[in-house]
Amino acid sequence: MKKFRGVFLKNDREIGLMREANRMVSKILDELGRAVEPGVPTMLFEEIAQARCKDFGVRPAFQGYGGFPYALCCSVNEEIVHGFPSDTRVLKEGDIVSFDMGVIYEGFNGDSARTFGVGNVSDTAQRLMTVTRESLMKGIAMAKPGHNLFEVSRAVQEHAEAAGFGVVRRFVGHGIGTKLHEKPEIPNFVPKGLPGLVLKPGMTLAIEPMITEGTHDVEVLSDKWTAVTKDRKLSAHFEHTIAVTSDGPVILSRSD
Repeated sequence: MKKFRGVFLKNDREIGLMREANRMVSKILDELGRAVEPGVPTMLFEEIAQARCKDFGVRPAFQGYGGFPYALCCSVNEEIVHGFPSDTRVLKEGDIVSFDMGVIYEGFNGDSARTFGVGNVSDTAQRLMTVTRESLMKGIAMAKPGHNLFEVSRAVQEHAEAAGFGVVRRFVGHGIGTKLHEKPEIPNFVPKGLPGLVLKPGMTLAIEPMITEGTHDVEVLSDKWTAVTKDRKLSAHFEHTIAVTSDGPVILSRSD
């Protein structure tokens, strides 16, 4: 596998394997979204994720990674990322819930995330989810050969902040391939004083805006994993794995 400035460049076969891994992730997220409703304990989503991994014959990418105990990151309301599914946390009308899921297929990782509303949500929650999804797509649109990586970051940051929302700094997107987290890091904001990276065909990137209703400041709870907004306001999370190609960015984490 070739490298450019420490970033692995995948060939067509490798990108094909990643497309299949990510297709499975997308299908799992589809099913999780259909199960979202008031009164559901969040452990149900872990059970669905585990069952679908078994059906697909793949391993959950997150379970055991750095000691994370579950297949699924399930984060509700003020939880930004890395939330634990639970038998006692029950979804309520008006909640929002983020699912971050990954699998390993033929040695390659898939990784994607979506946020769903539970029943009827507030106008603010709906707008937060919409803007976060739009920020992701605007970032992806900039992932073209010859562009600087930070053009992706700028597109995400400008769209989210123009809407009055916060952009989480502590957690960022990443390269992905045979490892879940590869170079480069992909911030959702433009870091000061850093040169960035010229994007090349064959790069595979997990772009994942985490956008907050209020401050971007983060706390990690006593479980050492669940990250929440410091002001306890809402957070949304959307993620796609993409391939940079000579024709532009291609989203791999789709169900079709």
